[in-house]
Amino acid sequence: MIVRDNRVMSTPHDAIPEVNPQKLRTGLNRLWHATGYSLAGLRAGWGETSFRQEALASMLLLPLAFWIGRSWVETALLAGSVLLVMIVELLNTCIETAIDRIGPEWNHLSKRAKDMGSAAVLLSVLLAGGIWTAAIAQKLAG
Repeated sequence: MIVRDNRVMSTPHDAIPEVNPQKLRTGLNRLWHATGYSLAGLRAGWGETSFRQEALASMLLLPLAFWIGRSWVETALLAGSVLLVMIVELLNTCIETAIDRIGPEWNHLSKRAKDMGSAAVLLSVLLAGGIWTAAIAQKLAG
């Protein structure tokens, strides 16, 4: 028998894990704090050269998507592909940061994780490039 917080629990599986204070917030308070964490993440991403380059490119490409797109679907695909590249870049940076946090020594699993993150960025860039090439070709043809 285990006693925790003045509660009797029959097995260790009934034990309540320590809870992150963010998980205890609700409603607008949780939304407010989550927004702050997200903005901090964007600021941290801005410190990465590749993310900064993609963000600057998006400042040109997102308005251009509204000019090139002939329907809301085309516009959404153009704009969404640009945002997808930025999202994948942030996730790749998360992987790299977590791996670097573990330690600076070379490890084949760490390299594999970083390589797969990089491959995900490459695939998102190729997807965006394909969407933009097709849309521009269609715009010029008609």
